Amino acid sequence: MDLLRNLQNVKEKIHRAAARAGRDPESVKLIVVVKEASLEQVKLLSELGVTDLAENYAQQLVKKYEVAPNAVWHFIGRIQTNKIKYVVPRCEYIHSVFREQEMAEIDRMASKVNKIQKVFIEVNVAGEKSKAGVEPERIRDLLNSSQKYRAIEVVGLMTMAPFVEDAQQVRWVFRKLRELRDELSKDWPKLVHLSMGMTNDYEVAIEEGATMVRIGRAVLQGG
Repeated sequence: MDLLRNLQNVKEKIHRAAARAGRDPESVKLIVVVKEASLEQVKLLSELGVTDLAENYAQQLVKKYEVAPNAVWHFIGRIQTNKIKYVVPRCEYIHSVFREQEMAEIDRMASKVNKIQKVFIEVNVAGEKSKAGVEPERIRDLLNSSQKYRAIEVVGLMTMAPFVEDAQQVRWVFRKLRELRDELSKDWPKLVHLSMGMTNDYEVAIEEGATMVRIGRAVLQGG
């Protein structure tokens, strides 16, 4: 079974990367990104014991949630405020928050469904014009703003590194996010998690402290 074999392969690589960094492999959560997955694959992943699934698009989330309602769902795509009403009731975590208007709408929706929504602040560490995220020097402003919202809990930072052939070239991006988290968590102790690392670079991200890795292609297609 390809999915099972791919999953085992990814988990082994996570364990090895954690061991190289002297970390407990259990401190790294594998989130399988199902943006490219069929409903049958989503159902199978859930049956294979995958506990955490992520989607980029609100409409797809609604459909896929139906076949794996017991999974912990993560929203990792660009936020459209008019789609938050679909995301908040279904997702434990939203990884891609970087504007206060997004926080305001998430808070409004979470209050309506009587939950505390866990969110990550997305940081554009590499300064890529094509990528979303707040500039590193503006994270404190956003954290300060978040304190006015009662139905939001900021639990970590998220980033996407530039796509390169050699993941060593983006190690600095992951290291910078960890350093930012370490510094900010002195004032915001709930800022624990680092959502960083995808199929192309997750082993390096783990070596630099990732607590959640977002992996799609390596699980769905192998490699």
